[in-house]
Amino acid sequence: MKQDTANNPLGTEPVGRLLRKFAVPSIISMLVISLYNIVDQFFIGRVVGTVGNAATNVAFPMTTLCIATSLAFGIGGASGFNLNMGAGNKRKAMYFVGNALTMMFSIGLVIALISFIFLKPMLIFFGAPADGGADSVLNYAVEYVRVLVIGFPFVIVSSGGAHLVRADGSPRFSMICNLSGALINVVLDYLFVMVLRWGMTGAAAATVIGQIFSFGLVFYYMKHYKAAKLEIRHLTPYRRIVFRTLHLGMAQCLNQLAIMIVQIVMNRSLTYYGALSSYGAEIPLACVGIVMKVNQIYFSFCIGTSQGMQPIASFNRGAGKFKRVKQSYKIAVLTTTVVSLIAFGIFQLFPGDIIGLFGKGNGNYFIFGEKFLRTFLFMTFLNGIQPITSTFCTAVSEPNKGAFLSLTRQIIFFLPLVLAMPVIFTHFGRQGIDGIMYTAPISDTLAAIVSLIMVRYVFRKFDRIEKTGLQTEI
Repeated sequence: MKQDTANNPLGTEPVGRLLRKFAVPSIISMLVISLYNIVDQFFIGRVVGTVGNAATNVAFPMTTLCIATSLAFGIGGASGFNLNMGAGNKRKAMYFVGNALTMMFSIGLVIALISFIFLKPMLIFFGAPADGGADSVLNYAVEYVRVLVIGFPFVIVSSGGAHLVRADGSPRFSMICNLSGALINVVLDYLFVMVLRWGMTGAAAATVIGQIFSFGLVFYYMKHYKAAKLEIRHLTPYRRIVFRTLHLGMAQCLNQLAIMIVQIVMNRSLTYYGALSSYGAEIPLACVGIVMKVNQIYFSFCIGTSQGMQPIASFNRGAGKFKRVKQSYKIAVLTTTVVSLIAFGIFQLFPGDIIGLFGKGNGNYFIFGEKFLRTFLFMTFLNGIQPITSTFCTAVSEPNKGAFLSLTRQIIFFLPLVLAMPVIFTHFGRQGIDGIMYTAPISDTLAAIVSLIMVRYVFRKFDRIEKTGLQTEI
């Protein structure tokens, strides 16, 4: 039965005000998720040192896999929920919420079990040097991840569930779910690593405890969902709902999977070409881990803005209010461009200060770190366009276009370049590891161009729908 949606604020309030309302808590939530990794790197760098930072970088693909799962079902479930609420299908909308929760927890258990059983060979595959003694990158990574896997089901549900909370019109509680866990992580990281000197184990334990607390808050909210009561029947997986959820969340999931693949390839390349360079294998692994996670802080603004845009664009697409749909995209892109320009200035002016926050190192450590940060993040001012456009396409029921865009930067452009550029640089008598630095700015530029072309086609489709009145399936 169709529900009256005429007075829903998502379809009536000014788009700019709505975007602030939804994006600010989402940005804070994404910053908090970034802090989980940054805080570990900060304390580990000061107590364990360069090898510890390299170990967290090697372990990062596992965290990325969990984020990919949470986005697949969190964003997918939230998009399905908002699209159906906008169209007045409240009964169907709740199945997207329940099925998403069930799948996230179940897949989290599977990932944790596989990671625990095949831990060491997986870490070697992710780029950890296979040789070394008790103080090797591999041994520190094993110590870290062995505890971290316990939290995989909880971090997936807490991260993905926050999107479902926000879709229900509670962006502040969504923010609280992530913020509270991160604050617990910071306090316990200091206690376990700096005071009790538990090293890698302490950092991982602090992270897991914070994730479990966030999970508890999401679980509490689901018992008090505002749109409708979440019932047991909504938790039972239905193939059509699960596949549609995956379809809607495919873009963000594929983007994270692409990031994971690139991380693995880049780690292995850094280990190989670093060993052949004047820097050695450990310095590039440690520095690149820092650069990627610092960039993740900036990128949180872009992703948070795109996630704040999602319920606005989805609801109005379902309601057929295309002017508001386009407006939500334009404001989001303008916002992220301003933030991107500020981040570009900080990265170019203060690279040494940023690298120095995460512990001490020798001269080569800072030479490589500063050079890599400046070069790798040179096109930062364009980086907001691709994630906004990819999320937008998914939010307006164009998941295939969103999935394609999610692959442009990482897989279509970055991956071939990260394999080819070191070979090219070596051929012309330069260090192969320097070639890796230039892959990001080239990929960022190409991905931004393709995204702008794609969104132009989507806008034209909306114009045709408005003229003909023919809707497509949501």
